[in-house]
Amino acid sequence: MSKAPWEGMGGYTNIDSETLSMINDETPTFMGVPLARSTGDLSGADVAIIGAPYVAGARGKYAGVDKAEWLAAPKRVRQQSARYPSGYIQELDVDIFEKLRVVDMGDADIAPECNLDPTAENILKAQAAVEVLVNRALEAGAVPIVVGQNSPCSSYAIAKPIAERSSGKVGMISTDTHWDSRPLDYLTGDERIAGSGNWKSKTFSSCPNFSIPNLVEIGERGMLEEAAIVRNYMAQGAHFYPMWKVRTELGISGLCEELRHAYDGTDDVYVHFDMDILGGAGPAPGDILGELAEPMGMTDYEIIRLAHEIGKRGLTGMSFICIPPGSMVTYRLIVYIIAFLIAGIALSRGN
Repeated sequence: MSKAPWEGMGGYTNIDSETLSMINDETPTFMGVPLARSTGDLSGADVAIIGAPYVAGARGKYAGVDKAEWLAAPKRVRQQSARYPSGYIQELDVDIFEKLRVVDMGDADIAPECNLDPTAENILKAQAAVEVLVNRALEAGAVPIVVGQNSPCSSYAIAKPIAERSSGKVGMISTDTHWDSRPLDYLTGDERIAGSGNWKSKTFSSCPNFSIPNLVEIGERGMLEEAAIVRNYMAQGAHFYPMWKVRTELGISGLCEELRHAYDGTDDVYVHFDMDILGGAGPAPGDILGELAEPMGMTDYEIIRLAHEIGKRGLTGMSFICIPPGSMVTYRLIVYIIAFLIAGIALSRGN
């Protein structure tokens, strides 16, 4: 790099690249927090950032967009996060790093062949690599936040460890454009794989303490889904909030009140943000999402507000997938989502 992406802001921020905590030559830690490689590094951590650079497919593209663009998301989010010289959020008058200990565990050790040759065995290896870091974070008492791009590495690989460690029911808050509930992974046809099109159905079938009546599903819209899939979830007690209902009835404040269903009688809550929920309503054109973009998406304010309200209510772990590729302002949006969520956690603990 001739110049670090976090430099060149006209002197508005004072970032010292020489002292910035780095994962590698091109990747700083998230907002410059300490790098946590060992168990000791995780001691006392409240939140642990984890990268999961994995994208499904073997033809060089995913959803019509070059795979390299998708895979760069954990690095690009961290690079953009380094723009911010402190954890002070002026809207809330809270400095998140004064309140909580946040660390960055780096990226899961996903072998190159897992992205180049996505056989069922390679996909399972990639999933296992993410689970290692998620389990380490959970063992340390931290909330793992996984920044990735595709399933199972940025969905099921977080949901599964949470379910395995929970002593009771687990709720789920999911934002998405698609239900991701096909009966089988379309890429491999292997029933072991929780792929991009079936990870949610796989989670509920393989992790019985995940409770469908504690599913808060937000954002799906349009004519993409089979009626039987949606109606089956509803018949089992899922709480579904399509963007149409958010716009015509609830508003963002009303939607946040509905989050209560994920917490009713549960011991843990898993949060999953599929960022294709933005469509073209986010800070960048929807076309950068390729085939994943749909009209009537969620705005950047709405998704940040939702994250903050979730943080105030508490969560066990979180994951991101389908972060719109190639947009600096969208990568900054992910930073905001995480920061405002952490602020919510701090406020909930009375810090």
